[in-house]
Amino acid sequence: IKAVCKAAKTKAKKAVVNLPVSAMFHAVVTLPKVKKEEFNKVLKAEVKKLLPRPLEEMALDYQVLSSSKDSVMERVLINAVPLELIAFYTKIFQRAGLVLEVLESGSAALARALVGRDKSLCMIIDIGAERTNFFIIDESVPVTHQSIEIGGNKMDEILQRTLGVENNLVGQIKYDLGYYFSSSKDDQTQEAEAIMQTLSPVVDPIVKEIEYGFEVYLRQSGNEKKRPEKIILTGGASFLPNLTRHIEDKFKVKCYVGDPWARVVYQDGLKTLLHQIGPRMAMAIGLALRSMV
Repeated sequence: IKAVCKAAKTKAKKAVVNLPVSAMFHAVVTLPKVKKEEFNKVLKAEVKKLLPRPLEEMALDYQVLSSSKDSVMERVLINAVPLELIAFYTKIFQRAGLVLEVLESGSAALARALVGRDKSLCMIIDIGAERTNFFIIDESVPVTHQSIEIGGNKMDEILQRTLGVENNLVGQIKYDLGYYFSSSKDDQTQEAEAIMQTLSPVVDPIVKEIEYGFEVYLRQSGNEKKRPEKIILTGGASFLPNLTRHIEDKFKVKCYVGDPWARVVYQDGLKTLLHQIGPRMAMAIGLALRSMV
C-alpha cells in the first residue's frame, strides 16, 4: 500500500475500504414496528438467532427499508462484520500511514457507482478473477448477495486452450470479441452462439445463479409483484463476448456492462481507455463517491 501511494504521489491520508462479501453477514429481516427506544432490543434479539457467531464479537449495521404507513411490520437490512476483521484492516492501514475512515461492503460501493439513485429493481453481477458475486438492488439498496466460485480465470483458460494463444493475449482478445459482438448484426448469430457454447462451463452457472437469485427474492412477502428491469455486469471479466445479449435473450431483461465513469468528469480524449478499464474500477469509484452522493 505504501509503494502504491508513493508511486501515485497521493496526498490523501484517509482511506475508504471495501470488505469482501465472503467476510460479511448480510440479511433482510422482518420486524414488528416498535418505538425507537425498543427497536435496538428487538433487532438484536432477532439478529442473535441468525449470526454465525456471538453478537458481542460482531460490529452491527442496519438500515430500515421502506414500508407502508399502515403496515405493522417493517423490513430491516442487516450487515455484520467480525470485530477481529475490523482490527486487522485498521492495523494494516495504520502501518501504511493511512487512517481507515470507513469499511464498506462491496455491494454498496457498486450500487453507488453503477445504479446511483435509480429506484428500479436490478441485479449487479461482479465477475472477478476467481469468484462471481450477484447483488440484487432494490430502491438503490443492496438487499441480497450470492457468490459462486467461478470467474475470469476460468474463461481465460478456456479461451487460451481453444484459440491456442499465450495467456498474456487473452485479455485483449476477450475485450476485442466483446466489442465486436456488441454491434447488432444478424450475420453474427452463429459466431455468437459458438462463443457461448465454448464458454458454457462459465456462462451456464452464471445464468443459473441469476435465475435462482431473482426467483428467491420475488417469492418473498411483499416482492411478488415486482419485476427486474435490468442486469448490470461489472468486474474485470465482464466483457465476456456476447454475454450481455445471451442474458437478455434468456431473461427478457435489459443487460449491459455498467459505466462507473457516468458520474465522473473526465477529458474526452480518455473515453476509449476509460471504457476499457471501467469494469475494473467500479468498486474504487463507488468507494470514492461515498461522501459525494
